[in-house]
Amino acid sequence: MVSFVVIVLVLNSLLINRMTSQVDHRLQQRLNIIEPLLRHGPSQSIATVAPEPGDRDNDDAPILIWRVRPDGTSTALSSATPSLAPEAWSVGYRTFSIGPSSFRFEAVDFHSGWLVDAESLADVHRLRSTLEVTELIAGIVLLILMFGAAFVVGIRALAPVSLAKRRQSEFVADASHELRTPLSVLEAEVELALARNRDGASYRATLERVKSESSRLKEIVEELLWLARSDEKQRGLSSLEPVNLVSAAVRCSQRFQALATSQEISLTFKSTEEASATIQASSELVDRLLGVLVDNAIKFAGRDGQVEISVLANAERVTLRVDDSGSGVAPEERHTVFDRFHHSDSALGGTGLGLAIAASIAQITDGSYAISSAELGGARFEFSWRVPKS
Repeated sequence: MVSFVVIVLVLNSLLINRMTSQVDHRLQQRLNIIEPLLRHGPSQSIATVAPEPGDRDNDDAPILIWRVRPDGTSTALSSATPSLAPEAWSVGYRTFSIGPSSFRFEAVDFHSGWLVDAESLADVHRLRSTLEVTELIAGIVLLILMFGAAFVVGIRALAPVSLAKRRQSEFVADASHELRTPLSVLEAEVELALARNRDGASYRATLERVKSESSRLKEIVEELLWLARSDEKQRGLSSLEPVNLVSAAVRCSQRFQALATSQEISLTFKSTEEASATIQASSELVDRLLGVLVDNAIKFAGRDGQVEISVLANAERVTLRVDDSGSGVAPEERHTVFDRFHHSDSALGGTGLGLAIAASIAQITDGSYAISSAELGGARFEFSWRVPKS
């Protein structure tokens, strides 16, 4: 708006000054014609010099001419010209009013007196009024557009805040729900144990269930704390280092082999040797990511299923794939599967935080991730990183 006001002021000043200069130029031209004619002497008729009644200049503005004698009296040389008030004339241009109208004047020496020419500034004032009305309308429109643009920008700027607030509220509600379940189980088990006397075997069974729920509660709290630390960027990029993804995947495959065998699941690993499979991360983050993905794949592969870990590398990217032979992830559910406390199948248990941790690790290590269908028939979780520059 400040720029608009400055432009308007400059534009108005230039246009008004230009039109006023044009009026001054016409005044000078007329006096240059009239003065020599009047100097011919008394034989020169005033009617010959004076403009005809209704004579107008090029801008359709009335023209007034006077001859001012040394004693200050004036004689009109143009038709329908009002009397001229006594004035201390000097060579040059000036502006003042005659009645309600404003005129531009020029005076030149003439026989010890003055020859005065005047032209109405009505056209100049009309132009100024037109400009002011147009600029006022343009200013109002611009102000409305600026308000609208500021409103849109404000809404867009607040959208991430609103989204974060909504997600925080959903997270708190989900976390409360997840924590309430094991706490309710613990409370119920203790109340039942205290309700009446039992034998040692019953108390032992109760304590084992309490231990199981306590472990689940501890797991939820630990994963929530990990996510909170990752959100606060306490695991910054400055702590990352080159990690060989093939070596990490081999260790993870060996670590989960016993669990897979116990559930009669075939766990295999394969990799390409086309290029180095080194990424910029940390061993702790990569081990946790692999553990989350493989544990999730074993859980959903089902008995007699298959889980395959793959590492593919080329000159630009290193890719980790974990495929399973389970039921897969429906396309409409793939955009929410990495949300915190998301459960695609509650019958399989879990905290609903594992894949959220995997997504957080990908963000920390500047990686990308996606879900698709695996050749084994289930889901394919694919994480990819750029090859570090040497």
